[in-house]
Amino acid sequence: MCGIFAYLGEKTNAGELILQGLTSLEYRGYDSWGVAIKKENSKLHVEKHPGKIGEATFPPFTASSGIGHTRWATHGGVTAANAHPHVSCNDEVVLVHNGIVENFEELKQNLQKAGHHFKSETDSEVIAHLLEEEMKNETDLKEVVLRVFRMLTGMSAIIVFFPGTNQFFAIKNGSPLVYSGTQSEQILASDAVALIPYTNNVFFLPDYELLEMNPHGARLYDETGTEKSLKTVTLEIDKSQVEKGAFAHFMIKEIHEQAAIVKQLTKKTDQIQNLATAIQKSNRFYFVGCGSAYYAALCGEYLFSKIAKIHANSSFGSEFSYHLDFIDNTSTVMAVSQSGETIDIISGLQKAREKGAHIMALVNVLGSTLYRTADSSFLLGAGPEKAVCSTKAFVAQITAIFLLAHTMAHTVDKGTKDLFNAAREITSILEREKSIQELAEKIVKSKNIFVLGRGISYPGALESALKIKEVCYIHAEGFAGGELKHGVIALIEKGTPVIIYNPEDETYEDSLSSAYEVKARGAYVIGISSKPNPVFDAYIEVKNCGEATIIPNVVIAQLLGYYLALAKNLDPDKPRNLAKSVTVK
Repeated sequence: MCGIFAYLGEKTNAGELILQGLTSLEYRGYDSWGVAIKKENSKLHVEKHPGKIGEATFPPFTASSGIGHTRWATHGGVTAANAHPHVSCNDEVVLVHNGIVENFEELKQNLQKAGHHFKSETDSEVIAHLLEEEMKNETDLKEVVLRVFRMLTGMSAIIVFFPGTNQFFAIKNGSPLVYSGTQSEQILASDAVALIPYTNNVFFLPDYELLEMNPHGARLYDETGTEKSLKTVTLEIDKSQVEKGAFAHFMIKEIHEQAAIVKQLTKKTDQIQNLATAIQKSNRFYFVGCGSAYYAALCGEYLFSKIAKIHANSSFGSEFSYHLDFIDNTSTVMAVSQSGETIDIISGLQKAREKGAHIMALVNVLGSTLYRTADSSFLLGAGPEKAVCSTKAFVAQITAIFLLAHTMAHTVDKGTKDLFNAAREITSILEREKSIQELAEKIVKSKNIFVLGRGISYPGALESALKIKEVCYIHAEGFAGGELKHGVIALIEKGTPVIIYNPEDETYEDSLSSAYEVKARGAYVIGISSKPNPVFDAYIEVKNCGEATIIPNVVIAQLLGYYLALAKNLDPDKPRNLAKSVTVK
């Protein structure tokens, strides 16, 4: 959520470079954007616009420093005035901000009494005026930024640009900020993806530490203002991973990468064993996730029970804080997250840690807050996921949890075999991609789509429905098949598409019964199974891969959502109102 890109260097087209950087961060979700540069004549130029960047170009001013931002509206509507960057009354402070200033109303009232004039409805603008006010009594800009940040309540990330001195200061508690620097240029961004065209060596800014970027280099300070060393890490990412290549969209590219990711994860048995050892020392185990990651967590609940014979609970990140009465120093909590920056998860884990729980992280982003702060971390290694809707990260999460369950059951060889079969089935499904496109075109005018599953196919049904509604805006719901007669069946009418997950496991006969029940009410039944059946109006074959069958099953729903979006002339990479990384509550 919200992209940041700041540039300081020898190149003289800073405005254009910043705009390119923001474009690389569009996948995070936003509804307005802005850029501020220091022109050659030292004057500040600010461009702010509602809507998407699209084909926008930046005026060809000569400038070697500046900052940009893509905003996802929280406080105040989608207007040019509310877009970032925000500028102080005297034009000496330029600010971009991710997060929420919870005490902004009180701060704003005091600043207005002191004579400050506000141009926006945002909480963020308060910070620019606070900095200006503090500069009246303090000349050390480092101290000014540290003082102001201490005044803010809530989780925030800010970058302050002082155009008069060509200095940038960055500080955070929650939202990510990443730095890279060479002899010729320095960059700050909210995601390492934006830095890949420049370098693979990056520094992930820790909470409450202050980074100064100036024409001579960068300095790092702790929260007291004491200088400390700055050590970069090398990302194993190349440019091809953040480009679409021959594919029309990132979503379909990332769907096609999944078979290789499943196979790749089977090689990480040592890291998985480390997690298993830690879990076996605990008395209580919890999975926590949000969105697709929660459905992966729910899958984990089933997999741990069936394979590892271990009881596990799962919770939405936003609800986990209400489960903390059961957490103690014998508990282990595993956070499942693509970005490793989801605020609902991070805030709940902080409270769990205070109660003595062991914190684990299953994440896809090296250097993310969860990856750095967890007691035990496992890097999924699925590569950058640029489509807003998760596909390959979700499959990687399921794969890792599946391997973890088999590791604890001492049946890794069987688990690995099932995963290779699942990868084979993904490849087979992609070879039959055209048939799923044709199915999408057949049901695209439907008002509702329902997905039914039992056992581990139930969280698969939930994730499948999420993929459909995320990318094509058709109302879709996933249900446990056994719940049909308890109210759900009232929603079925003639022609309603109902997807039935019918794997060759203990749920097979009961799931067939669900298919007959909805067919009797006029549903258009789409069967996903290893065996055809006369009750299916449409049939998609997925051969039996044991409990890993859920992986290729969900890939079918990903493809269906993608082609439904295309049939409706929608952009599957950037669904409306959604953000890739949710860093505000």
